[in-house]
Amino acid sequence: MDYETITLTVTDGVAVVRLNRPEVMNALNARMRAEITHAFGAAEKQARVVVLTASGRAFCSGQDLSDSSDIANPDLERTLRDEYAPMLRAIANCAVPTIAAVNGAAAGAGANLALCADVVIATESAYFMQAFTRIGLIPDAGGTYWMPRSMGGPKAMGAALFAEKISAQQADAWGMIWESVADETFEAQWQARAAHLAQGPTLAYGFVKQAIRENWGHDLEAQIALEGKLQGSAGKSRDFKEGVVAFLEKRPAKFEGR
Repeated sequence: MDYETITLTVTDGVAVVRLNRPEVMNALNARMRAEITHAFGAAEKQARVVVLTASGRAFCSGQDLSDSSDIANPDLERTLRDEYAPMLRAIANCAVPTIAAVNGAAAGAGANLALCADVVIATESAYFMQAFTRIGLIPDAGGTYWMPRSMGGPKAMGAALFAEKISAQQADAWGMIWESVADETFEAQWQARAAHLAQGPTLAYGFVKQAIRENWGHDLEAQIALEGKLQGSAGKSRDFKEGVVAFLEKRPAKFEGR
């Protein structure tokens, strides 16, 4: 696919998917949703970590309300099912770790696009806002799934009902994101985090994602059984053998991701 609304670069095992419609605060139109879906599918085959970030002063302002395709066919259920759902699955089910590097405002579907990633790192001047009720809608793009799981029911309910800005510092304190970082060190921080994951045990990271995601539908016995199954597979990996040898030799492990 020739990308028009995003860019995709891969360097040293790190893929960076960058939203690139800064003139409209990276609002999501049909083309961008399709390109993000395609880019994550391509990136997970080429890299060991995928970063989602954006150009300009905003991360993503949500749905592009001027998108002609949406005005001509205001079937929001279809749009969510056919365009948003594949994009969200591509991110959430990515075979390698994902980071959302939130460089600015993340509103509406843009906020939930970020929350879909495994780890969210935000610059301190960024904010998150569930803006949906301001136009008579409910949070979508996975918002009603991710918010209660990241910051608890009471905070999620307030965020959805009041549609107020949540600063990056608040989001950090509430457990909504992994960390907020000073603006001047933001780029260096997410790049360092991405490099760390790109050099790590990729297979084990995939098992971590599976175990934590499936936890929500399990009781203790089911979760212990899943841990045993996944740990059994991880224990047969080359990375586990390398990790043990490196530990015994008191040196950093050189993981291959296998």
